[in-house]
Amino acid sequence: MPKRVDHEERRTQIAEALVRVAGRQGLHAVGMRDVAAEAGVSLRLVQYYFQTKENLLFYGLQHLTERFTARVGARLAAVGPDPGPRATVEALLLASLPTDEESRTFHLLYSSYAILSVTDEALAAQPFIANPDAAENALTSLIRQAQDDDLADPGVDARTEAVSLLAMTATMGTSILVGQRDPESAVAVLNHHLDRIFTAPAPVGPAT
Repeated sequence: MPKRVDHEERRTQIAEALVRVAGRQGLHAVGMRDVAAEAGVSLRLVQYYFQTKENLLFYGLQHLTERFTARVGARLAAVGPDPGPRATVEALLLASLPTDEESRTFHLLYSSYAILSVTDEALAAQPFIANPDAAENALTSLIRQAQDDDLADPGVDARTEAVSLLAMTATMGTSILVGQRDPESAVAVLNHHLDRIFTAPAPVGPAT
C-alpha cells in the first residue's frame, strides 16, 4: 500500500530548506532549484507545492513567523505562569534580536523580504504578514495594561513607546548583523528604555 503523503509536512520541509539556504546565501540569491536541492526533493515537487518563487518566499516568511512565536512562548514559559506586561514586552523584543543562529536568520530573512517587496511587484502584491500592525498593537496593549496596574509611567504615550521600541529593536538588530555592536550592548540599551517606561522591577527570566 503506497505511503500517504502529509502535504503540510512536505511544505514545512521545503520551507525549512528555504530558510537554511537563504540564511547562507541571502534571500535575493535563492532560487527554487537551490531549495529543492537543499530539501532533497525534485524541482518539480517544489513547483507543485508553490508554483512560483514568490509563493515559496511568502510561505517561508509565514513559517519564520510561527517559529518566532514559539521562541517568544518559550521565553515567557521560562519566566513563569504569570510573566506580567514588562516580561512579555521584553520577550517579544529580545526574541527578534539576532543573538543566536535562529534569531539571526529570522532577522535577516524578515528584513530581506521587506526590502525585496519594495521593488518586486509579485512580492508586493502579497500581504507582508497577516496583520502588519500586530506587534505594535500587542506592545501598545501591554504598556497600557501596565499603566492601569501602576506598573508603568502613566505619563508616557503607549502607542508612541510601542512604535519606538519596535523601531529601535529592528535597527539594533541590523547593527548586530553588520557587526556594529554586540548583542549584549543591544540588550542593555533595550533594558534602559524598558526601565524608563516600566516602574516595577522586571522578573528574573532566562539569560539572553
